[in-house]
Amino acid sequence: QVQLVESGGRLVQAGGSLRLSCAASGRAFNHYGVGWFRQAPGKEREFVAAIRWSGESTYLTDSVKGRFTISRDNAKNTVYLQMNSLKLEDTAVYYCAAELWGLGRADQLKYDYWGQGTQVTVSS
Repeated sequence: QVQLVESGGRLVQAGGSLRLSCAASGRAFNHYGVGWFRQAPGKEREFVAAIRWSGESTYLTDSVKGRFTISRDNAKNTVYLQMNSLKLEDTAVYYCAAELWGLGRADQLKYDYWGQGTQVTVSS
């Protein structure tokens, strides 16, 4: 069993930066691939970024490449999403999710555990 708690979301101006954290409790977090997803008002939840359980591979959706990075610190049981050059369209609730032995994928159905989400609002 893994519990996930996201933090770091807030109101920020366009062009600014935020770092989201996904803190996990439970055993063997280093065995889990982690993904970040987001859901904007009136839209479906979509894939943003993911990191393999080993940490050796990361994946980003095209719209955030060059602006977002995902990383993990297994000693702290935490995965980070660094978001730079934020745009209005990045406004959403951001969720992290974990998959045992996960390769880091965009398919939401592969993930076993989800956090409650953190709100990111980008203003002009």
